[in-house]
Amino acid sequence: MNFLTELKRRNVYRAAVAYAVVAWFLTQLTTQVFPFFEIPNSAVRFVVIALVIGFPIAMLLSWLYELTPEGIVRTEDLEPVQARSVQRRSGRLLDFIIIGALLLVIAMLIVGRLPFYRQTGESILQKSIAVLPFENRSEEKANAYFADGIQDEILTRLSKIADLKVISRTSTQQYQRTPRNLSEIAKQLGVAHVLEGSVQKSGDSVRVNVQLIKAASDAHLWAETYDRKLTDIFDVESEIAKGIVESLQAKLTGREEQALAVKPTNNPEAYDAYLRGRAFEARTSSSFDLLMKAIGFYERAVQLDPNFAFAWARLSRVNAFLYFNRIDTASAARRDAAKRALENAQKLEPNSPETLLALGYYQYWVLLDYDSAKTTFGRVSKMLPGNSEVPTALGLIARRGGHWDQSIAYLEQALALDPRSVELLTQAAETYSMVRQFPAALKLYDRALDIMPNDPDVMAAKASIYQAEGNLQEAAKLLADVNAKTSSGGAFETKIIQLRFERNYGEAVRLLQARLAQFHYASEIEWGINQVTLAIVQRLAGDAAGAKTNAEQARNTLKQLYGDQPDNLAVSKSLSQAYAVMGEKDSALKAAEHAVMLLPRGKDAVSGPTLEENLALIQTIVGEKSRAISTLSQLLQTPYDSSYYTTPITPALLRLDPIWDPLRADPAFQKLCEEKKP
Repeated sequence: MNFLTELKRRNVYRAAVAYAVVAWFLTQLTTQVFPFFEIPNSAVRFVVIALVIGFPIAMLLSWLYELTPEGIVRTEDLEPVQARSVQRRSGRLLDFIIIGALLLVIAMLIVGRLPFYRQTGESILQKSIAVLPFENRSEEKANAYFADGIQDEILTRLSKIADLKVISRTSTQQYQRTPRNLSEIAKQLGVAHVLEGSVQKSGDSVRVNVQLIKAASDAHLWAETYDRKLTDIFDVESEIAKGIVESLQAKLTGREEQALAVKPTNNPEAYDAYLRGRAFEARTSSSFDLLMKAIGFYERAVQLDPNFAFAWARLSRVNAFLYFNRIDTASAARRDAAKRALENAQKLEPNSPETLLALGYYQYWVLLDYDSAKTTFGRVSKMLPGNSEVPTALGLIARRGGHWDQSIAYLEQALALDPRSVELLTQAAETYSMVRQFPAALKLYDRALDIMPNDPDVMAAKASIYQAEGNLQEAAKLLADVNAKTSSGGAFETKIIQLRFERNYGEAVRLLQARLAQFHYASEIEWGINQVTLAIVQRLAGDAAGAKTNAEQARNTLKQLYGDQPDNLAVSKSLSQAYAVMGEKDSALKAAEHAVMLLPRGKDAVSGPTLEENLALIQTIVGEKSRAISTLSQLLQTPYDSSYYTTPITPALLRLDPIWDPLRADPAFQKLCEEKKP
């Protein structure tokens, strides 16, 4: 009899499975009795216990005994025929035990009552923390950037610890530096603990006060005051992070312990410039002026310390962001600057999470290599398990590849770590909007408005959802205060769309002319886009002469920019519209088709289709009606981010927008305007 037959005969395999199931329950008992079984990962703990306890017992008992309805007996004590009968019955009995145990495990998993399942949730809650903005107690109020920087650096260190849940700075920065109702703040952020602190900087000395508070009881778990020289500030940040870890009894791996002690530069002046840059970068993600100030301070930091890898990494990221968004005309220079800074960071610290983040953003924003970016951010996610930036980036990359469900899952994961970030809430809402899940998008915009009640960008984004649903009345309420001086370009654009839908061309023209005369534009591209918009509205209003004049002015500016930046999609798109209003059909179609060729939907699921939408617009203006209807028909079935409406095309938008009036007599277009019943 061979070995496998012998194993089968003695029911070892059945008993092993039964004891493996039971080992799930043994985990809780053994961790209390034997401290060496306190392994953080429950799956690893189960495997260890199953191997150390469950399997040896199973093999020993199965080898020596047979389980029968009458009890446990040795088969060697029975007659051969009787022994085989017992083996069959015991096998069936073990099968019943296995099935019953498995069903019990599944049932307890469903209701969340398995001990390891419950403890994991509790441990996450008990090891969760929000670091509130540090109070600036320096005599110079301008030193607030330093207090913010210390808070941010402590958060960065804590986010590298897998056993902690750490709320991101974008969710905590809205609170007062000396808040009163800590329990309410903790509830809003979903944490059990809060860290408060203050920073006093004077000359080359600094005093940092911190106190860790259990929010539910307002009990002070730990407090410390550090009086140090500026050269020792990294030691202070490391000691604070370690104090939090010890107080919350979080487990540290060797790599995490090393990460807490990182000292990025020995030059305090370089570090000061770095913190100033971080402060300007943190204020906004879209203001060109503030981002340029951040670049200036990062450049100052690497001049003072050429070996400052963190500063090189941040410098690369800001330049890559400006290149991706084409905020200024120096796009080629931004691309090259991002590459140089990244290469310097890679030479110094190729495997640090800061350098890998810069690499991921360079792959995403500059190279448009989404697969490589996804791989890079996946590596960083293991190094920064508590950082919301990583799942956010993975979510944005996933939607570029058309993986919409995956994108939403990543963004929801990021929101768990950054629940009160208006920017993240709007990113998630935009993603729901792209797939036309408008109710879900509205809920997220409402959450953002609870945090910033009168934010013009969020109100305009919510208005765009109502427009897509055909509810102009609700949209108008949200856009009532938008005027020519409104700083938000997105809010102003949505207001013009609203006036166009209402066919209030006179007011739209007035606002556009006033804005062009009064508003300071960050770039010629932005000015040219608004000039083309004015020309389109004038054309709809029947002012052919005014439309042609403004279209020519825009064409002259955009054509020059196009010569310098032939791959700039915003320039190509607006130039095609200027040509169309002027009646230059061939040039208009050529520019629009060129933009589609530059970024097809297969390369970018978010922005590719919006260039097709622009092509449909051009086809409509120049009289290519059947081609326009065919393009629109495809877009109605496509998730994407429209640069013309904010939301993707919907039947309501096709019905409301006068730009599509030339198509209305066609039965095929009329069919597109019909709402599809779910």
